[in-house]
Amino acid sequence: MRDRLILLPGWGLGVSPLEPLAAALRGLDEHLRVDIEPLPELDCSDLDEWLDELDATLPDNAWLGGWSLGGMLASELAARRGERCCGLLTLASNPCFVAHAGWPCAMPGETFDAFLAGCHADSQVTLKRFGLLCAKGAQDPKGLARLLVSSAPKTSSKGLMSGLELLAQLDTRDALQAFRGPQLHVFAGLDELVPCEAATELLKLLPDIEIGLIEQAGHAFLLDNPHGVAGAIQAFLHECGDD
Repeated sequence: MRDRLILLPGWGLGVSPLEPLAAALRGLDEHLRVDIEPLPELDCSDLDEWLDELDATLPDNAWLGGWSLGGMLASELAARRGERCCGLLTLASNPCFVAHAGWPCAMPGETFDAFLAGCHADSQVTLKRFGLLCAKGAQDPKGLARLLVSSAPKTSSKGLMSGLELLAQLDTRDALQAFRGPQLHVFAGLDELVPCEAATELLKLLPDIEIGLIEQAGHAFLLDNPHGVAGAIQAFLHECGDD
């Protein structure tokens, strides 16, 4: 099933932001089956439980990909599946979302803690703020932010908190090093949530993988330019298929 791609969404905003990209990919290759799968609805932040749920739900022997948190989970699942995963692609996914001594190219811890506290106090206000941060760097940031937030599913505050707590603890570096299949990781130059320097650091960690950088774009670049992103993904999948 090398011609099947499973895409996982980011935190809080549901599957809608991935739909234009999926449609663009299908338009480029009629033989490529692209499915968007929602993230598990779990009231815990235990990574193994999230991966168990995804592993039980998603078909084997497909490409795994995702945006932001979805890409981080795809990375972990790819490592778990090994040869049962054809390849991995991530969009605006930092190996560590929150900065620490071993990975400083990420969101400062105090910024994230304020975000977590805000979500605990009022998850809907925090989701709007998150939408604005995702849309920064886009051609029409206010319009894109409204689109992101208005199409977000109704998720419980507890469910949103679980996703954030999972995001805080994830470190996918070991998983990325362990997975032997082809990898493409795309970053954005104007991303307010994932510093573009993470692309350089990831290439140092894994010199043999493919890294892309869209310079004039923000965190939601896949929604701002779905056809451009689809073209880059399609070229990568084609190249891997020719190996």
